[in-house]
Order: sequence, then structure tokens, then C-alpha cells
Amino acid sequence: MSDKKLPHDHGQQFEHCFDHMPKAEDFLTVSAIFKQLGDGSRVRLFWILCHCEECVTNLSTMMDMSSPALSHHLRLLKSAGLITSRRDGKEVYYKSSGTREAELLHHMIEGLVEISCPNEDARSQP
Repeated sequence: MSDKKLPHDHGQQFEHCFDHMPKAEDFLTVSAIFKQLGDGSRVRLFWILCHCEECVTNLSTMMDMSSPALSHHLRLLKSAGLITSRRDGKEVYYKSSGTREAELLHHMIEGLVEISCPNEDARSQP
């Protein structure tokens, strides 16, 4: 891509950035992940699942939300690869996927709303 030239030369020599620019598909992936967090309830649910593994019934109570509504949010988060699930008998448990994307989003959410992780609080206390 280094043969690509900008139409106007402003002396910034930006052309070298083309060599390191991610592909358009990479930006679509990031956009799809951010779309999943466009709902405050889903952000809250994702945050909870970054801190614990829990079943739909308990999550519904924690979120003050019906099981069908919660299941909708879980399905969207799972399709985005942000959470995983496991079955134990009749119960399905959900938690953060632990991927780099999920970890970055978790820390970004906490930074933006100034929430501290329970694990980090416990480590900082003598």
C-alpha cells in the first residue's frame, strides 16, 4: 500500500501510515463489538459476567429483568464473542469469555464509570 499517495500534499508525510493501517474488516469487527454495548443493561450484564459466573435465574434477579429479556442480551453478547456459557445438568452458566477484547472492554467500562474491581480492591488492602 506504500505506493498510495494522498491527493493533497500538506507536508505531513502521512503515506507511511498506510503500511500500518488495519484492514477495513478489522474496523468492522471493532464496530460490531461496540454495537453490543450500545445498551446500558447489556453493559451492566457484561460487567457482572466479568466478575462472576452465574445462571440465568440469578442474573435475572441481579438485573431486575425477566429471563426472556436477559436471555436476549446474553445471546447478543455471546454472538459477539464477549461471553461464554457452560451447561451443568439443566443449568446454564455464563461468564466473560476472557478474550483480549473482553478484558479490554471490561477495563474500559470500569475506567469510564469509575468502578473498581472487587479483586483489585482486595489486592490493594494490606
